[in-house]
Amino acid sequence: MNVAVLGCGYVGLELGRQLRGAGHDVVGVRRSDAGIEAVRDAGLDAVRADVTDAASLADVPDADALVFAASSGGRGADAARRVYVDGLRTAIAAFGERASPPDRLVYTSSTGVYGDHGGDWVDETTPLDPTTEKTEVLAEAERVAREAAAEHGIDGTVARFAGLYGPDRYRLRRYVEGPVTEGYLNMVHRDDAAGAVRYLLEADRARDDVVLVVDDEPVSKWAFADWLADQCGVDPPAKRTKAERLAEGDLSAAAERRIQTSKRCSNDRLRSLGYEFAYPTFREGYRAAVDAFDPADE
Repeated sequence: MNVAVLGCGYVGLELGRQLRGAGHDVVGVRRSDAGIEAVRDAGLDAVRADVTDAASLADVPDADALVFAASSGGRGADAARRVYVDGLRTAIAAFGERASPPDRLVYTSSTGVYGDHGGDWVDETTPLDPTTEKTEVLAEAERVAREAAAEHGIDGTVARFAGLYGPDRYRLRRYVEGPVTEGYLNMVHRDDAAGAVRYLLEADRARDDVVLVVDDEPVSKWAFADWLADQCGVDPPAKRTKAERLAEGDLSAAAERRIQTSKRCSNDRLRSLGYEFAYPTFREGYRAAVDAFDPADE
């Protein structure tokens, strides 16, 4: 299988490594010098291109499958729309109009599209209720990934990632030092985020469908922080309620909405498709970070 990873960053690089290890051909697409270097360092073929520029995408070879994992760089809703909606449309058209178009597209979305559910469980059947301009853009991009792809005869899959963590993104000290605001964490290790996409492609699962990519155990932030502190041999961190955090008055409107958003994400669908997690819960996933933790480090 030939796979082109558009936006071959944190998850895309690991996906490329996993696919290459399984014998597939992978091209990683980035737009910066540093990005191209990272793709090559991962042992993948690298092509410099921008998903918002159809002409540059002509340099990317034909592929059996596209993975759209581009990032807007953590900027606002306008930047997100330019990449996730406009860039996705551009990429679909650029590859879909080729003599040998891809058979599949996987678009990596976010569980942020669900909005607030008061701590209740959500799954793929739960109606979307995005609460910020950026998550509204993500919900629109999901429609593009399936509807625009179908117009070109490409089967689109939406993989909704929970909060990503893993090498370079454990943020362990944030939790053990506190203060920790109440709420739920829905997480997935980087290797499983990549592994789930690899599995959906290799096993030919979830065509024209949506799959939540999240581990087995959503966890209270307070319980998670206490577990980390215990494992690291330090005192439990200070806790604060949502009301206490909001009362500090230093948050943007979008940040306030994120704090007020609460849900637990189910992975029953992904499990039923046959995916086996490398890190089923945070306990396995954070082991490397806990083992490397040194309270004396600043």
